[in-house]
Amino acid sequence: MRPRRDYRVDLSRDGTLTTDRGRSLEIPPAWTPEHLVLAALVRCSMLALEFHTRKQSASVGVSATADGHVNRREDGSWGFVHISCTLDITLDPELPPPELAGLIARSEEGCFIGASLVPHPTYRWRVNGVDIA
Repeated sequence: MRPRRDYRVDLSRDGTLTTDRGRSLEIPPAWTPEHLVLAALVRCSMLALEFHTRKQSASVGVSATADGHVNRREDGSWGFVHISCTLDITLDPELPPPELAGLIARSEEGCFIGASLVPHPTYRWRVNGVDIA
């Protein structure tokens, strides 16, 4: 199956977002565009991790947190100046350190949202209760 390359989202006057496939999402007014960017980062990171974990014939449970700092950049524009993403995962079976390092690297590289952001996110990983350096 060939991956999709074109996407569209429509925003209605009432604030509902609808995809080109007709799926709707109502965003609460308290959610800012910045929150949505961070939500996209954690969701994409999770999906990339799940994809690469399946290829390792393992299963994964994941929770994730993203945070970012918005300020004026060196060029005078406003935007994120720092973004981080923390993933707390339960991996079964546990992987040997070299395989785990490869899984983490492929998952970070596989998140196109993270790869699209400037600055690139810094990632922190906790695997089966252990912080990975």
